[in-house]
Amino acid sequence: MNSHPLIALESVTKTYQTDAGPFMALKSVNLHVDAGEFVAIVGKSGSGKTTLINMITGLDRPTSGQIHVGGAAVETLSENQLAAWRGVTIGVVFQFFQLLPTLTALENVMLPMDLCNTPTFALRRDRAVELLSLMEIEQHANKLPSKLSGGQQQRVAIARALATDPPILAADEPTGNLDSKTAAAVFALFERLTGLGKTVLMVTHDPDLARRAGRQIHIADGVIVDDLNGYQKKPELALVLAQEGCHR
Repeated sequence: MNSHPLIALESVTKTYQTDAGPFMALKSVNLHVDAGEFVAIVGKSGSGKTTLINMITGLDRPTSGQIHVGGAAVETLSENQLAAWRGVTIGVVFQFFQLLPTLTALENVMLPMDLCNTPTFALRRDRAVELLSLMEIEQHANKLPSKLSGGQQQRVAIARALATDPPILAADEPTGNLDSKTAAAVFALFERLTGLGKTVLMVTHDPDLARRAGRQIHIADGVIVDDLNGYQKKPELALVLAQEGCHR
């Protein structure tokens, strides 16, 4: 078992204040993810899966608990520190793409490099072209997002998330607005990225896609209720896996 997971959540709770009173979106969640894993986070609407991914990416803060990602104590970082940390640690892919409409595909991919000032200026265009090629969309590099299909925009968004070569890719319902064929193609891209050494976290409502991931985390009512690796909710299975040398 890896004693230093890439991502570690310890007793993470998130409570929102609503007109109806406090609402606990996450309840003392514990989760470890090792480098190179492809993890699908599955749950019904309102189960807490998006809140969980927002905790890991630093887009939201826990009410209590600790979050360590790549050695950083995420919950202790200031907003400026979070932005700098996220820029080189986690690439975020959104369901609605979030591409800047006045920038071409190529310029959208180059933007994170400009903001993080990495790599050197002379290399940025070449890296953007390389990433668009990896996403098999380089022929559309000079098009505005409005001229691209949904699947093409999502490929550009994934390329942009990889612009600064972060070790982690976090995608929140990245296939939610895509047809099944395009969704399968995007999922295949995530599999390819995992093969290249990236750690991929994907929130999805699609159980068929989730079953293809290396690991499934099922969340309901703010609690992890099932885990393919089994170490959180199935201690007897975890013991068996550890004895067999398979426990990650």
